[in-house]
Amino acid sequence: MNRFLKYWRHKGCGTAFAAHIVSYADDFVILSRGRATAALDWTRRVMEQLGLSLNEAKTTLRDARRERFDFLGYSFGPHRHRRTGRRYLGASPSKKSVLRLKGKLHEVLRPDNVGAWPEVRDRLNLLLEGWAGYFNYGNLTPAYRAIDGYVCTRVQWFLARRHKLPNRGVGRFPWRKVFGELGVLRLWPRTFAPPLLKAMR
Repeated sequence: MNRFLKYWRHKGCGTAFAAHIVSYADDFVILSRGRATAALDWTRRVMEQLGLSLNEAKTTLRDARRERFDFLGYSFGPHRHRRTGRRYLGASPSKKSVLRLKGKLHEVLRPDNVGAWPEVRDRLNLLLEGWAGYFNYGNLTPAYRAIDGYVCTRVQWFLARRHKLPNRGVGRFPWRKVFGELGVLRLWPRTFAPPLLKAMR
């Protein structure tokens, strides 16, 4: 990957394609004004010359003013303001990132988890705090609220089974108790600092 980036700079591709390249490890995005197709064709050709290859399943062309694209767990492109309906270009946690977190939370709250509640809660909070520490940029409200709702429902079901309740535990473990007395971290509204910020204080 470093060879490709050096070649890109050596050939002056930023100027030639009116483009800027953003990379992290083996992932990269080329942001081009009007010459995206040419930049992609050049990239494929040079990658082959260098003995590298693009992951075609992840390689797409997007008009970022009209379509979203995912990169490093974020979704970039057009968003709509929740209250005013105004469209704007921004970033938010991608749907895949939210689903991956839900999968990890689901594993902690499996019915066969017989750990003490403080232990279960701490594992949940560690996952939530770590995820929110990374996803702390852009439009966060929809993703945070979706995760809060999922966590509350899963905790209610988990504790209802543990206490052998005849229902899903909504009455015994309401929202305010899950995120209050039971000590589960609530993402929205945000009332905590990411791990890095806390360590710096």
